[in-house]
Amino acid sequence: MFYDHQQIEKKWQKYWEENQTYKTSDAPDKPKFYVLDMFPYPSGAGLHVGHPLGYIASDIYARYKRHQGFNVLHPVGYDSFGLPAEQYAIQTGQHPAITTEQNINRYEEQLRKIGFSFDWSREVRTSDASYYKWTQWIFIQLFHSWYNKNTDKAESIETLIQHFKEKGTEDLNANQNDELRFTAEEWNNASDIDKEDILLNYRLSYRAETTVNWCPALGTVLANDEVKDGKSERGGFPVFQKKMMQWSMRISAYSERLLQGLATLDWPQPLKDSQEYWIGKSQGAQVKFIIDGLKAKEGTDNFVEVFTTRPDTIFGATFMVLAPENPLVETITTAVQKAEVDHYIEETSKKTERDRMADVKNVSGAFTGSYAINPFSNEKMPIYISDYVLMGYGTGAVMAVPAHDERDHRFAKKFNLEIKKVVETDEDVQEKSFDSKTSVCVNSDFLNGLNYDEAKALIITAIEKKGIGHGTTNYRQRDAIFSRQRYWGEPVPIYYKDGMPYTLPDSALPLELPEVEKYLPTEDGDPPLGNAKVFAWDEANQKVVSTDLIDDKTIFPLELSTMPGWAGSSWYFLRYMDPNDEEVFAKKELTDYWGQVDLYIGGSEHATGHLLYSRFWNMFLKDRGFINHDEPFQKLINQGMILGMSAFVYRIDGTNQYVSKNLANDYKTQKIHVDVSLLKGASDELDTEAFIQWRPDYADAEFILEDGKYITEREVEKMSKSKYNVVNPDDICEEYGADGLRLYEMFLGPLEQSKPWNTQGLSGVYGFLKKFWNLYFNGDVFEVSDDEPTKAEYKVLHTLIKKVVFDIENFSFNTSVSSFMIAVNELQKIKCNKRNILEPLAVIISPYAPHICEELWSLLGHNSSIEFEKFPVLNEDYLVEDEIEYPVSVNGKMKFKLSLSAQFSAKEVEDLVIQDQKVLQVLEGKTPKKIIVVHHRIVNIVI
Repeated sequence: MFYDHQQIEKKWQKYWEENQTYKTSDAPDKPKFYVLDMFPYPSGAGLHVGHPLGYIASDIYARYKRHQGFNVLHPVGYDSFGLPAEQYAIQTGQHPAITTEQNINRYEEQLRKIGFSFDWSREVRTSDASYYKWTQWIFIQLFHSWYNKNTDKAESIETLIQHFKEKGTEDLNANQNDELRFTAEEWNNASDIDKEDILLNYRLSYRAETTVNWCPALGTVLANDEVKDGKSERGGFPVFQKKMMQWSMRISAYSERLLQGLATLDWPQPLKDSQEYWIGKSQGAQVKFIIDGLKAKEGTDNFVEVFTTRPDTIFGATFMVLAPENPLVETITTAVQKAEVDHYIEETSKKTERDRMADVKNVSGAFTGSYAINPFSNEKMPIYISDYVLMGYGTGAVMAVPAHDERDHRFAKKFNLEIKKVVETDEDVQEKSFDSKTSVCVNSDFLNGLNYDEAKALIITAIEKKGIGHGTTNYRQRDAIFSRQRYWGEPVPIYYKDGMPYTLPDSALPLELPEVEKYLPTEDGDPPLGNAKVFAWDEANQKVVSTDLIDDKTIFPLELSTMPGWAGSSWYFLRYMDPNDEEVFAKKELTDYWGQVDLYIGGSEHATGHLLYSRFWNMFLKDRGFINHDEPFQKLINQGMILGMSAFVYRIDGTNQYVSKNLANDYKTQKIHVDVSLLKGASDELDTEAFIQWRPDYADAEFILEDGKYITEREVEKMSKSKYNVVNPDDICEEYGADGLRLYEMFLGPLEQSKPWNTQGLSGVYGFLKKFWNLYFNGDVFEVSDDEPTKAEYKVLHTLIKKVVFDIENFSFNTSVSSFMIAVNELQKIKCNKRNILEPLAVIISPYAPHICEELWSLLGHNSSIEFEKFPVLNEDYLVEDEIEYPVSVNGKMKFKLSLSAQFSAKEVEDLVIQDQKVLQVLEGKTPKKIIVVHHRIVNIVI
């Protein structure tokens, strides 16, 4: 019977949509299972075949759990704010909302065509005002919260204000920007503006001057992952380090909890390691070094404060190094050194922090002209600046111990600075021992002989007695910058009164993105929202009004920056639980029911971005009582990439002649990427006519053929538009069907590994689908027997059940597809057409190939979808062998095989073997020294 995949797939996709087959109920009468894919960003290019890999895997698992009787939440949505849409708007003048809508429609069309079991009724888009209303609401909750270290959680800012009223900063243990000290009386007598200024040091979303990646050409701040080699990833424009007033999120308050929480998660270890390294916990001491000759003035310090994990090496510190951005640099730089220091700071501004961290071998710097005093040796230490010290880590300054640190050692060698020798525990003197945990400096006589922990503890006590510092724990993780100078993002719900930020009332949300004529920054340097005509806050009437009315008395300016791309994606998994609620972001009873995401599939590239921010927001919402679970994603799998099979032509140098692959060695040639769509069918042969028409510069191309054909070179590379090796899933669905695409992507190899795409390989999977289809037909007639299956038929089925259940639960989808092929081949050989075999077979295969299985299920006489049928239960009895074929070996060499009942014991097997005529012939009258029987496996006779 002809397998018409196009007709079948259109029919069932229409059925699923009309009947809302995958719409999820919130009724808690079933156990729940939450399966989620990482939020897709809808680009104009649409999907290529690499994109659906993780979606197919999660869809298989979601369908499997439905078969097991779970209430499955498997939603879809779009991360639809961001820079690409805005840049397209700048170039074309089209509003980002229009292009974003077009891109989403294209994505949805493609996703539906592949047959995903998404609950489309729960679709969310971060750029919809009904969604970002709640993103803004969460921002406001963060603004009105502080982190209480005593309770180890976020609390309402009102509890902090009450503490200030009663005690000032006495007994306060908070995560904050500055170590403020004041009494209750001073607080109560302070002005409202001063109080607001103080509270900004404690709020979990706060505004402060921050060093950012500034891209003048794009007119916006960029995240580290948007910058590569000092240039913007989008457009390749220069990026500079710049200090700007920015909104930030106090994720640093959660550093320890984010670390500890990793132990509770079933995530890939490399991903956990990435987060652990990013958070960067280290224990040591905070130490102050007095600057020689500098007197303390009001508002300035006369010391350099450092954090060191090796306080026991303080005697070996011979110079200090500050980050070029450290505010002290301006104060301590002498007139003689100013030009050199200023030049170095300007050069450093062209590097991102990531570049500075990565460049471990090349050290550079400039001398400030000032010196610090070593508090233990009283020696003067020159103070330098260098880009290997980062303002965001520790205090933005280090005490350099060149005998213990490789970079410090390189720096000392470059600038001819002193390197103090160290004493090892074995009393050997060495010039450097960078990672020796038992080494102490020769000047620290009272530490000699102590191990690392003893020496560290003793020196921290000495530092505290001197009153120059204290033991502490530090984290590398910095607070996350939360504002972007862009148009296409969530407006920040803040207005400014007397220079202080205030949040809009909840009733004013959403603060909608205003219309602007231009998407570039204003001439005054304000972000694009500065172009808005109606974007001011009328405090008296509680509404947004014309900017012309701003009088700073009752009508005030609104924040002009927008939120970063990660804002909306930090909580979308919660909105899926209650996507249309207008009263709350999600009802408590629904977040309690759905709880954590049970299975999350996505890319490892989000380890220190989205995944960290989502955990932070989730913990915050738990602290404030809005949800009850600590972590958002319990199990996470990183899918690998599907690589593209690129095609190349060989152009003879200096000509427009192209020589076929196997003749190319006879010429001096240049290898050029060519679009894989220009190949004939699934072959390596180039369609030369299509090539000529592809681009104008190939219009007069000439070809040197082999056997009348032009054969291209093929290589496996990353699938990318720039390499012309992108394969459109629409084309695959047209020719081989969505079920063919789904099965092939799983068949390519283990989910976590990267693997090459080869369209030619689809013919094998398509052939399997046709064989599977024809099991149910006798010629063109659908024919399924109600006769009882044989034991052999049951054995094939239950062997498959056992394998597939194991494979799905272990995410080994590629081996399942192989098992399907084996089972169908065996059933075809024995001409099985029994209902009791073919019905459960359709259910087993349906998570992978849902369209064909729905059609067969319907033909089997069922009126409902196959989706909610109970998954077949394994019966091990059908797997028990009736006979065992024993290989019989003599002195380790296999001679022949004997078929014996599986019921025989090892002793019975031994007795039967020794009586067998074949055995007697081999023994030739000899008496065996030993007969070894491995039950149900092998017999070995030793003579």
